[in-house]
Amino acid sequence: MITISCFHAHYSNIALIEEALSAYAVELVHYVDPGLDRLKHDVDFSDTITKDKVSQTLQWIERCHTDAILVTCTLFAAVLEQEAREIAIPVIGIDDPLLAEIQRENKEYIFAFTNPATVEGTMARVYQALQQDYEKEPNCVTEVPQPEAVCIPGTFQLIMRGDKEGYLAAVREGLQYIAGQHPGKTVVAAQLSMAPAAALVQADTGIAIHSPLALLATYLEKKLGIAPH
Repeated sequence: MITISCFHAHYSNIALIEEALSAYAVELVHYVDPGLDRLKHDVDFSDTITKDKVSQTLQWIERCHTDAILVTCTLFAAVLEQEAREIAIPVIGIDDPLLAEIQRENKEYIFAFTNPATVEGTMARVYQALQQDYEKEPNCVTEVPQPEAVCIPGTFQLIMRGDKEGYLAAVREGLQYIAGQHPGKTVVAAQLSMAPAAALVQADTGIAIHSPLALLATYLEKKLGIAPH
């Protein structure tokens, strides 16, 4: 049985990952560290602090007898490129399945966030993924799509203080509004915590809202070879 260690910024993500992978023969071990989210508004906070902490934690998790690491926080995932190279086992960011999908699908995307601190890093990864795709097949793509980012205001503090119901309702309303304001564009709920709200909007309206959770299991099947029980 494969062991996947999950590195979270908030405990609420544990249940989401457990449910998404419940049909698979995997052992999930969870590590939760909300510290960087609490420090991010400090005057002296910088990317270096994030990189150092993520690097230290990945090295610690690697030592704890695991086969792969899943980083579920987009703030952490945004700095993985360099840090993951120091780790001998697979390190997967929660937005990796989404990045793989947007490379396959030439659509107009709008990425919705609740945590403003994750926007810049995630969108940098999105632009990089699209640019790599263009460079691989420049003659097949007439123009590199320019996805947009939007933050749903006043929501992230709800989940950080444990108000899951309030967060779900606010994100659901925000995603539905964004989809209504951008007809023809593919809306992406960029953070794992937004996945339940994205599923509700899709069920209520029939509008497809992409999320990291919806693509995670099939991505891990290919990446790690996990299989159902």
